[in-house]
Amino acid sequence: MANHFDLTDLQLIVNIGDASSLTRGAEKLHLSLPAASNRVKNLEDHFGTRLFHRNSQGVTLTPSGEAFLRHARLVLRQIDHLRGDIHEYARGIKGQVRMLANTTAMTEFMPAVLSRFLASHPDVTVELRERLSYLVIKAVSEGSADIGIVAGKPASSELEYIPYREDRLVLVTPLEHPLGELKEVAFSDTLAYEYVGLSEWSAIHAFLIQAADKLGYPFRFRVEVGSFEAVCRMIEAGVGIGVVPELVAKRYSQRLKIKLVRLSDEWSERKLQICVRNLEQLPSFTRDLVNMLIEDVPS
Repeated sequence: MANHFDLTDLQLIVNIGDASSLTRGAEKLHLSLPAASNRVKNLEDHFGTRLFHRNSQGVTLTPSGEAFLRHARLVLRQIDHLRGDIHEYARGIKGQVRMLANTTAMTEFMPAVLSRFLASHPDVTVELRERLSYLVIKAVSEGSADIGIVAGKPASSELEYIPYREDRLVLVTPLEHPLGELKEVAFSDTLAYEYVGLSEWSAIHAFLIQAADKLGYPFRFRVEVGSFEAVCRMIEAGVGIGVVPELVAKRYSQRLKIKLVRLSDEWSERKLQICVRNLEQLPSFTRDLVNMLIEDVPS
């Protein structure tokens, strides 16, 4: 259809219908009378029906012309809405932020920040998904995400990185577990025991499987649950051991009978970074979210 008529044709029919005059309809669009007549003829030829009855007093719409006029008004109204929305996007008033983060950021840091951000930006939506750090970097680099929160910073990357928080993964055990007597343990020395962890949808699930695979150990979770609290409760009950963020483990250790053991592996200590392609080129509302993330970090 777009090859046979355009927005000028739609506006022309509306103008002619409103004025009951081909001449005045053409004048409103600064078209010559022959050019306007040719546009109307092309439309009538395309649809195979007359849009106007022509007489000495001017023109009147045919039933087909009435239907065309009705739809033309709807389309033009939608175009006006489109222009208005795009103008708001350009001014940074309305839009969407696409954000990817690791498990810790998703569960521990994002809820409070997003609550404040969405309250102060009612016309902005946030698409937040959990991914492993290397997938977050890939998505931001390719433009399928606006903001990423990752553990560590690649040696070479064209992205901008902003220091965010420090995060540590620790081993959690039941009170009477043999590993619970240690101050520090290597991840490889824990793999002989049954593990409790988050379900496979979580980034930390895949991360631990990859860490075991690099050591040459087969690894699977004996029990998979939906939250860190459930992980800690399962560990308290003696179902297994687990690796969780230290911040989470300390919070639940205040009311659950569990122990925290430091992991000696280098990857257990993580410096979280906010990554973007170009901070200055992001819409203002997206920069606002980055600023709120930074401001939320305890001094």
